Amino acid sequence: MTKGAVQAVNDFDAIDFFRDEGPVADPYPYFEALRGQCPVQRESHHDVMMVTGYDEAVQVFSDSETFSSCVSVTGPFPGFPVPLEGDDISELIELHRDELPMSDQLPTFDPPMHTAHRGLLMRLITPRRLKENEASMWHLADAQLDEYLAAGEGDFIGGFAGPFTLRVITDLLGIPDADRDEFVEELNRPHGDPGVGSTSGEMTHTPLEYLYDRFAAYVEDRRREPRDDVITGLAVATFPDGSTPDVADVARVATNLFAAGQETTVRLLSNALKIIAEQPEIQALLRAERDRLPNFIEEVLRMESPIKGDFRLSRTPTTVGGVDIPAGTTLMVLNGAANRDPRHFEDPQTFDATRANARHHLAFGRGVHTCPGAPLARAEARVAIERILDRTSDIRISERVHGPADAREYRYLPTYILRGLTHLGLEFTLAEEPAR
Repeated sequence: MTKGAVQAVNDFDAIDFFRDEGPVADPYPYFEALRGQCPVQRESHHDVMMVTGYDEAVQVFSDSETFSSCVSVTGPFPGFPVPLEGDDISELIELHRDELPMSDQLPTFDPPMHTAHRGLLMRLITPRRLKENEASMWHLADAQLDEYLAAGEGDFIGGFAGPFTLRVITDLLGIPDADRDEFVEELNRPHGDPGVGSTSGEMTHTPLEYLYDRFAAYVEDRRREPRDDVITGLAVATFPDGSTPDVADVARVATNLFAAGQETTVRLLSNALKIIAEQPEIQALLRAERDRLPNFIEEVLRMESPIKGDFRLSRTPTTVGGVDIPAGTTLMVLNGAANRDPRHFEDPQTFDATRANARHHLAFGRGVHTCPGAPLARAEARVAIERILDRTSDIRISERVHGPADAREYRYLPTYILRGLTHLGLEFTLAEEPAR
């Protein structure tokens, strides 16, 4: 156990979850310490109510009338523009919503605005569309594996997971092949922003703005000349009342799908391959019984949720798990903690690829803000892992990169929102005749 983890167990109140490095490397002792006090516990550094219990998390996620998502991504930073006074702050939220970071992105919307904009996506990411897209995923996975596996070892995130998920989402959206390299360059280029959930607590108001113009141009083009792709579907879709969304609104929805979907799936894939490479018995099970893969993926999501948590702001006084929540309280619903609540998951610290209720996890949220891209992420993970298993006979953690089995060293993204490795060094033995 790391020094930070020991400190979290012995004195959880001394840990600043949003600033300290200890919880970045291993947040779970901190989550357990909080839940040991109470599943709904106020932390002392930024006055955030931390929700670590499963039932309590479901309650908050399911009540969009009481809990606003206006701070869902940024939480207590940089703080609400005005004092939150009174027993109903709904009017204050609407008056100042646009001043908050990420206020133009779908995760921060509340109903009915959220309902209308989410509807644009949900009519497009349909089972039929995903089935059609999955057919190309197999080819995209193989194309990336041809390059990645050739060396016999390498960083899984940079060598496969990142490029593969980017190829999938650009293929789904219908981004022209000629433009894809430019998107890669844009994503990798520094934009003066440390990133969502950075432990520095700093973030620009609209960190994805550099993508808006590109998607706006695509939307305008598809309205002039429709094609058979998701961007065209977004471009011609209407709100429930029959009105046509502004080009800017559609561009923001597309940007959110592009950026958020790619990032979280990379973390899911890298967490999955880390487990496969670290636990030979699980790797053997998946190789022998491929029908175990869907449940394995759910258990990966439960054990290592790519999103540590989401924030909410209470509009009116309420109670969660018997704890009083005044109006104007910022809550962080910790998916990663709720997914290890022993009241809901038996022996939650143990990875069990056959766990019966693994899919109960909250990695994709719950309620009206349930991740619309969850089916896509599941399909990408299943296709990628299956092709990797097909084309290898053994996958191992690189001791040169991460150290020996009894002294592994991994680095995680320095953010209180995302849970993911910065890189994952793997070694592999190729299968004699890769299946195609």
